[in-house]
Amino acid sequence: MGLAKRRFYWWNNWMTGTLLVLLLIATPLLTIFVKLFTSPGSSWSHLTENLLVGYLQNTLLLLMGVATITFLLGVSLAWIVTHYEFPLRKHFEWLLILPLGFPGYIMAYTYTGLLDYSGPLQAFLRNQLDIQVVGSLLDIMNLPGAVFILSITLFPYVYLLSRASFLQQSRTFQEAAALLGSNDWYTFIKVALPMARPAIVGGIALASMEVLNDYGTVKYFGVGTFTTGIFRSWFSMGDVTTAIYLAAILMLLVFSILFFEVIQRGKKRFSPINFMSKPLIRVRLSRGKRGVLTAACSLVFLISFFIPFLQIIQWVWLSYEKSMNSDFFYLVLRSFGLAAVSGLLVAVFSVVLLYSLRLSPFNWLKNLTKVAILGYAIPGAVIAIGIMVPVIGLDHWLRDFLFMGNGQMIVSGTVSVLLFAYMVRFMAVGYHPLDAGFQKTGIQVNEASRLLGQYSWKTLWKIELPLVRASFFSAILLVFVDVLKELPLTLILRPFNYHTLATKAFDMATNEMIAESANSALIIILTGILPIIFLNRMIRNVNI
Repeated sequence: MGLAKRRFYWWNNWMTGTLLVLLLIATPLLTIFVKLFTSPGSSWSHLTENLLVGYLQNTLLLLMGVATITFLLGVSLAWIVTHYEFPLRKHFEWLLILPLGFPGYIMAYTYTGLLDYSGPLQAFLRNQLDIQVVGSLLDIMNLPGAVFILSITLFPYVYLLSRASFLQQSRTFQEAAALLGSNDWYTFIKVALPMARPAIVGGIALASMEVLNDYGTVKYFGVGTFTTGIFRSWFSMGDVTTAIYLAAILMLLVFSILFFEVIQRGKKRFSPINFMSKPLIRVRLSRGKRGVLTAACSLVFLISFFIPFLQIIQWVWLSYEKSMNSDFFYLVLRSFGLAAVSGLLVAVFSVVLLYSLRLSPFNWLKNLTKVAILGYAIPGAVIAIGIMVPVIGLDHWLRDFLFMGNGQMIVSGTVSVLLFAYMVRFMAVGYHPLDAGFQKTGIQVNEASRLLGQYSWKTLWKIELPLVRASFFSAILLVFVDVLKELPLTLILRPFNYHTLATKAFDMATNEMIAESANSALIIILTGILPIIFLNRMIRNVNI
């Protein structure tokens, strides 16, 4: 076979494989879309009459509350840290990102334990101040409490993107505003805030999608949302179609948020022209005002990370002798192995997709790839439903084909299904770092290698991959952390009696074994801090 024919067959097989990967990743979306044309389930009428309005109301209130608080906290803290010079500012740059390492459900039961009758605050009031409090010190197991918990864990999304935007803004515009007589407040409102609008809205959109994905916090606090409704329809009522209808409404909310984010951004440019750019010079305030800024940042850090983290450490200290056994270490190894394999799969398939886009001139492939990496924007419960339905259908077909009549599940409830679900959910997490890496290498390297007679796959293996090695391992790390703390997807698709650190922590907390659950929670939190350090270094490089 000639060289031209071999290259043609290689190209055909590569593109066919790429198309199959894209269609597989898009399976959950296609499943839910197709199933919407079937008749509603038996419990749909009961749900619409009694529960649907409550689900919608609670979900919208949760979204609006978290969006408001994350905006106020994230933008104000980003401006303070970027614009002013005060004691401990350099430390607060990264300390205020640490709450991202705290999953919402862990923060929820940590604060519940802190404020409970047996918690440290009430113990201090009783023992030191002789103040008796009946019940909890403050009841947060309600909708406002869920807003508070999710806001203090998600505001770093807005803080990160706002801070990056403020750092990129040129001093030229602020100097012009000062020459026109504007003070710091007026400059912030009229100049800095409008220029940072796309970044701020992007951060709020990310936080909102995390709210829609959350199951652990709202379930633990007893707040009915679409996510809890999907679980109830699937597990309690056994009504798959009703769960799919709820998933479709939840997807509509997600796409509305994404559509709003794209519309508000449009094609406007908010960054300054390069030759006009001057690095920002931070404002030095009086001693009293510097103390106020330090106190404000300290208060947010204490509430959003330090106090709950200390409580986790205390629980670990009290329970490690009972919890630290061979079963726990096996749980850690299993969770780490699952997360590492998922990260590697996502990184490998992201390379395949990106290299196909580099070789292919077709626009339809680019559009299909955009659909395939939407998984991170879709709640885990929705993806789980979209995967479980075709997998159950595949099991029925395999049983008929193999003449197995005992109802045994062949594919459902296996680790392979869970790994596939993680790949769908977190493809964007690995795809974007690798996309940035490929863009830095440029297309010229690939063209030069092919002109020298090398096959495309050899160019990828020997030239492209070594150049994007750092991005490859960054993608694995980011997916590793996200898989480790993923809860709703794992709860639905895991094999029977199969636990990860996230599901074990949640199960123990819901069974009032909060102290014992802290061991799993601590590992999740400490692992989540790794990419936070990486993110802070990236942002600091924007402006030294």
